[in-house]
Amino acid sequence: MTIGIIGAGALGSNVARALAKVGLEATIANSRGPETLADLVKEIGPTLKAGTVAEAAAADIVLVALRWVDAERVLKGLPAWNGRIVIDGTNPVAFLEEGSPKRDDPTNPFAAYGIAPIDLGGVPSTDIFAGFVPGARVVKAFNHLDVNVLKEPVVNGGQRVLFYSGDDASAKAEVGAILEKMGFFAVDVGSQSVGGSLAQLPFGALAMTNFVKV
Repeated sequence: MTIGIIGAGALGSNVARALAKVGLEATIANSRGPETLADLVKEIGPTLKAGTVAEAAAADIVLVALRWVDAERVLKGLPAWNGRIVIDGTNPVAFLEEGSPKRDDPTNPFAAYGIAPIDLGGVPSTDIFAGFVPGARVVKAFNHLDVNVLKEPVVNGGQRVLFYSGDDASAKAEVGAILEKMGFFAVDVGSQSVGGSLAQLPFGALAMTNFVKV
């Protein structure tokens, strides 16, 4: 089984670090080319390889660790997914630039955190995301925690709880097994319509809930 990561920001790189701690290999890619990831690969070690977006997308299981506003553009035109598993790590939020007046918008309760919710008309984000990866079996995961804690699945003698959801039972089983091997306490929160909405930033009831099982 091969693992690909599309997106090498804080989310993608911290998941790569967590995978490396348990010896799981991965190919990571960004929009600027493999050569720009040399420092990250050197830091993490031989389990991580830099590749093109197409190379990362060819893996058996692919984590999409992109900003919502970039996801459709980056994923559009990739080869057919043919039933492979895609992990949706995105959230429907826009990131506000430092110094932007939007960071002081009193109508946005998340302005102080540097994000603004994107109105999807009540449609769960992963339902829209699935349209970006036709033919894939989509599982939602890695999206509900602060990305900076993802590199430490084991903390203070306990396991960090990571929620995941989806409509394909076998795909969820495979993702859950990887999460457990990484050291997380993986919790299946059900179907995409239920679990995906619970864990989706910024309004999901489980969003930013950082449980540790001891």
